[in-house]
Amino acid sequence: MADFACAILYKDARILLGRRAPHRLAYPNCWDVIGGRVEAGETIHGALIRELGEEIGVVPTVFTPLATIIDTKNPQARDGGVYHFFRVTAWTGEPPHMKNDEHTELRWFAIAEAVQLADLAMEDYRDLFATL
Repeated sequence: MADFACAILYKDARILLGRRAPHRLAYPNCWDVIGGRVEAGETIHGALIRELGEEIGVVPTVFTPLATIIDTKNPQARDGGVYHFFRVTAWTGEPPHMKNDEHTELRWFAIAEAVQLADLAMEDYRDLFATL
């Protein structure tokens, strides 16, 4: 199984989600957290830092492990994926902005609003967001 490092940026009781671009193989046009695959020889923390820089131009400075979810439906990971989620409460590089074509939109959501989104990448996000 492939490992993925995933960030839930949390500020003022809101979380940052990105709408995945329609050309993405996994979960196109769905709201998702920011993150990506851990590369060979890379730690999960290293992947978290790299992915946030590549995707939204920030460097996390305070982050804590939140949960791990195994997803067998991700077509990018042949044998499924292990998603390592971190709550990120401080970063440099304000404000987050899209730096590549992986997302078509970034938006801050109140937790109550995020758990009600019909088009979340994974159904498990509802319970995960509710723990914030």
